[in-house]
Amino acid sequence: VQLVESGGGLVQAGGSLRLSCVALGFTFDDYAVGWLRQAPGKEREGVSYISASDGSTHYADSVKGRFTISSDNAKNTVYLQMNSLKPEDTAVYYCAAAPRNFKSWNPFWIDIWGQGTQVTVSS
Repeated sequence: VQLVESGGGLVQAGGSLRLSCVALGFTFDDYAVGWLRQAPGKEREGVSYISASDGSTHYADSVKGRFTISSDNAKNTVYLQMNSLKPEDTAVYYCAAAPRNFKSWNPFWIDIWGQGTQVTVSS
């Protein structure tokens, strides 16, 4: 089982990027799926996820109103649309999956990790 991300890159502040993540070897039925990120010198933090139980979406306060998570279950793919990007959004973004009974969207509860994709926002 694995997650494969794409879509990172370099963008100016105020710009947009869309990250994609395809799940191989498993489906989203039993997993919450979403994104975490790690900036240089900082701990990995939760960004956004889609609940396995009801499909609801959740966001960190720092990205609410700017990022949108969505999924295409037929394609086993989850997306993160990032708008109004800020230099502080610069990080490696990881696609991740946690079992449906997880308690908090943080690294402790993650079962499956993607390889990470770099997002750099210049000022």
